[in-house]
Amino acid sequence: MSLIHALVARGSTILAEHQAGKRDFSQGLLILLNFSAIAHTGIYVNWRLEDTEPYARHSKLTYVWEQYLFHYISEGGYTYLVMADDTVGRRMPFAFLADLQRKFIAAPSSSSSEETPAYGLQGSFGPTISALMQTYNTSPPVDELTRAQTELNQVKDIMVQNVEQILSRGERIELLVDKTDVMAGQATAFRRGARTVRRQMWWRNSKILALSFLVGLIFLWIILAQFCGAGLNHCGSSLS
Repeated sequence: MSLIHALVARGSTILAEHQAGKRDFSQGLLILLNFSAIAHTGIYVNWRLEDTEPYARHSKLTYVWEQYLFHYISEGGYTYLVMADDTVGRRMPFAFLADLQRKFIAAPSSSSSEETPAYGLQGSFGPTISALMQTYNTSPPVDELTRAQTELNQVKDIMVQNVEQILSRGERIELLVDKTDVMAGQATAFRRGARTVRRQMWWRNSKILALSFLVGLIFLWIILAQFCGAGLNHCGSSLS
């Protein structure tokens, strides 16, 4: 539970409050509300101020006691106070107090609160404090700093994704270049192989042409030998 106890007071008179925890912090709350005792006596020796400025100069202060933080806003004679765990920090409790102050000022009962006795607004404004504490304990509104941090984280994630895409695209380009180099090497080897095959085919065709010419001469000699003899002498003598 983040917010444990909250109240609205006029001076040291509590007008309305709500306690979410079981432990009684009435004594500590009364010490905080008694401004003169805190300012001029040693009653707060076991308390530690979060601010270093003199107490009376501030309208917003945080006191630390054990593992709890007591945050309050004092303005116009009214004090808006909330007790919270020390793990919550200060931003969320003070946002709660600002919201509590706005609701109290807007409430119709606040106009006559100067004459209201102690706990005189408990019935009318106590449920408002309870509902507001429930809201901030379950799903607190996102403040401007948190919203800006969230948007910054989203932009950061988008930039990281873009960088990863660029790097991935660069890897694909490098892979494409490597494949292009491999294909260029294969094309060069293919051209060399094609020249070798073409040269081999030319020699083969030349051999076949020479062999064909030789066979043709042999056939021509055989045909002439049938008429003129093996030495072709008879054809020459018959002509003479």
